Amino acid sequence: MGVHEGRGQLSKIMRELSLHWHETKMTWQDSRSKEFEKNVLEPLEADLKTAVAAMDQMSNLLNRIYTECE
Repeated sequence: MGVHEGRGQLSKIMRELSLHWHETKMTWQDSRSKEFEKNVLEPLEADLKTAVAAMDQMSNLLNRIYTECE
């Protein structure tokens, strides 16, 4: 799997997680759900954004290396 494919899979999985979380919040609305969102989901989303940005940089670097080596 290449960087581009991995990035796509991470983004897709995060969208699915967000959708499921939205559905779950409809029935789970207590202090524990808010704690879960704050302590688990929000950091996960931040980490995903960092990972996607790093994967974009890696993809650009690999493309540049490939072009320069031709």
